[in-house]
Amino acid sequence: MSATLQMIFRNAANSNTTVSIADPDPEITAMEVEAVMDSIISRNVFNTSGGDLASKVKAQVVSRTVDVLGEY
Repeated sequence: MSATLQMIFRNAANSNTTVSIADPDPEITAMEVEAVMDSIISRNVFNTSGGDLASKVKAQVVSRTVDVLGEY
C-alpha cells in the first residue's frame, strides 16, 4: 500500500492548491503537519498561478492499494 500526504492550501485567487508528499512517516501528527503548513505560508515557499498561498484548507493522508490481476 502506498500513501501520500496532501496539504491543501487556498491561494490569493481563492483557489485550492495541493502540495503532495509521497510516503510520509506513518507516525506524523496533525500538529506537525499544521506547523509545516504554517511555515510554508509564512515563508512564501510556493507561488501558484493564483498567487501566494494565503491559508490552510486541510491535510490528509491518502492510502492506495493496488491488486495486480495479471501482468502481460
